[in-house]
Amino acid sequence: MSIKETNFKHVSYLWDDAEAAKLAGDEIALLIYRSNLLGADLRLTNYGGGNTSCKAQAKDPLTGQELEVMWIKGSGGDIGTLKKSGLAALYVDRLRSLKNVYRGLEHEDEMVELFNHTIYDLASKAPSIDTPLHGFLPFKHIDHLHPDAAIAIAAAKDGKQITADLFKGTIGWVDWQKPGFELGLQLKACLDANPGIRGIMLGSHGLFTWGDTAYESYVNTLEVIEQCAEYLEQNYGKKGPVFGGAKIESLDAEGRKKQAVALAPILRGFCSSKQNMIGHFTDDTRVLEFINSNDLTRLAPMGTSCPDHFLRTKISPLVLDLGKDEDLSDVEALKARLTPAFEAYRAMYTEYYETCKHPNSPAIRDANPVVILYPGVGMFTFAKDKQTARVAAEFYTNAINVMKGAEAISDYTSLPHQEAFNIEYWLLEEAKLQRMPKPKALTGRVALVTGSAGGIGKAIAKKFAEEGAVVVLNDMNAERLEGAGEEFKKLFGKDAYTTVVLDVTKADQIADAVATATLAFGGVDLIVNNAGLSISKTIADHAEKDWDLLYDVLVKGQFLVTQAATAVMKKQDIGGDIINIVSKNALVSGPNNAGYGSAKAAQLHLSRLNAAELGPDKIRVNVVNPDAVISDSNIWAGGWAEGRAKAYGVTVEELPAYYAKRTLLNEVILPVDIANACFAFAGGLLSKSTGNVLNVDGGVAAAFVR
Repeated sequence: MSIKETNFKHVSYLWDDAEAAKLAGDEIALLIYRSNLLGADLRLTNYGGGNTSCKAQAKDPLTGQELEVMWIKGSGGDIGTLKKSGLAALYVDRLRSLKNVYRGLEHEDEMVELFNHTIYDLASKAPSIDTPLHGFLPFKHIDHLHPDAAIAIAAAKDGKQITADLFKGTIGWVDWQKPGFELGLQLKACLDANPGIRGIMLGSHGLFTWGDTAYESYVNTLEVIEQCAEYLEQNYGKKGPVFGGAKIESLDAEGRKKQAVALAPILRGFCSSKQNMIGHFTDDTRVLEFINSNDLTRLAPMGTSCPDHFLRTKISPLVLDLGKDEDLSDVEALKARLTPAFEAYRAMYTEYYETCKHPNSPAIRDANPVVILYPGVGMFTFAKDKQTARVAAEFYTNAINVMKGAEAISDYTSLPHQEAFNIEYWLLEEAKLQRMPKPKALTGRVALVTGSAGGIGKAIAKKFAEEGAVVVLNDMNAERLEGAGEEFKKLFGKDAYTTVVLDVTKADQIADAVATATLAFGGVDLIVNNAGLSISKTIADHAEKDWDLLYDVLVKGQFLVTQAATAVMKKQDIGGDIINIVSKNALVSGPNNAGYGSAKAAQLHLSRLNAAELGPDKIRVNVVNPDAVISDSNIWAGGWAEGRAKAYGVTVEELPAYYAKRTLLNEVILPVDIANACFAFAGGLLSKSTGNVLNVDGGVAAAFVR
């Protein structure tokens, strides 16, 4: 029988007897079920962290004999989303026999390659470095997690004694040892010396727990973590105020947002000195408690303890010496003030590398900070993509929780720099990095495509997302925008986009859209002015309101978006692209088209003027001229199709064929064709091109640029 969920206050009991009963007899399925439940509660382990396993009998495909096989989360996986394809399966007896060829600590990395000789299922995921830690223990089901509550004890100066007292000898202790074959042997030695224990605490690292069944392991894990968390809660404030008490108070939420929007692009520029970075901002209450505290200046430089934490956050954060409510409007003065701080951080990181490196260490990586703390405002993180930046923020929040707990019960201890370096620049970690796919062409770019909930705009946004960019979807129609957001979430995941309602004729909404991009991603560097409409009328029928609407949306809208976006681009100082979707009508005269055609001509020349002005800032401005893009386009609403059909003496149904036949290539133009043209400008091959026009019209001789 399952225990009641109400038995737990600090962790979530998610086990469902009915669901588990469906999996009865299938130990692998129960392992996956247990893993997903554990991974669903970030208080138990962080994203991608920890490992789970089970051992069960399986038939040897060669001999037909029943042998013990271990299924374990493979390298690089996440237990919260684990599937069978993410497991490695190994013969237990062969894995344990590797002890016979182990040559000692200085040679333990060579054992990883030997794991391949113990593989049972040839379709297995590559075994992780944690494999021997599970394999050398006899238990059927094992959980290795990184819960903040347990790591707080593991990272405390008196952690070993606290563990012994708290669990009355039922939890063992192994001092810090880098994950690998040696740690697996030490876990087994700890168990042999302490038979009957229910788990082992790993110094500065995490927790091992186990059980004879998936359910027993699950409950044992929850109970141990619950006891750790309850112990911390009972001790908060006993030694003194948390983190030494508050040194400053936070700005209110709106004030924090205002400062973050003003500062993020400047920070992004500094952090992108080697490659474009994507940002993330959080003003989570746990973060604010730490960065506003008296102990910030003492604890922040110490760095983190758990390997998973500093692999994603670097050795320590950069703490900004800025007043929470300072005027950040003087960009050049602010950059001059921040430059020494970034130079000092890079020098610190370089010294750390040079002091700790080994003869065979990989080359130094980007020396810029990943985590930047702004007291009174919040935390910024920067990484190669949004998910990595967001996860870095989550991991540093984990580290804050660990420091808070350790300081409440003892004194927080971080790993010595040499031990941290040995993890960060571990050759096995480097090999994992080298196996990762190469960045896509637009990785590290932030794109705002106006009118991107449908038609040409959505096609462009999709293309950019496919090529690695993060995108700011927007539209006047909130319902249409919501649908586009759901589509992008399914296609690219939650980190690839954000949404904002935008009418390009309204300066306040434009400012809000750019602020949304800045808060979500750190800034913006790729703008596509695509939002538009069309009105086809004779001169006599053209009303003043028609004229004003066309010029407000097409010309003023393009200018206002460009104006707001380039202000951010100049703060970043990493260049950028502005691509304006104009029209063949900017170059070709036709009947019943005075308002639309002249507005398009104004867009085209405005693009040239902007290119001339923004070139010194490495901001490229180019034009794509479509023609007759009918599919999924709002341009054909509101009588435009009827107007053009009347002007050309054909029916509305005959328009697509009419437009195709008048082109040199006899082709129908689709939204994806325009998207590909935009990518041609933004994808890197035309990085030295600005002020240019690319016609995507199937070939209309009258529109040739000359």
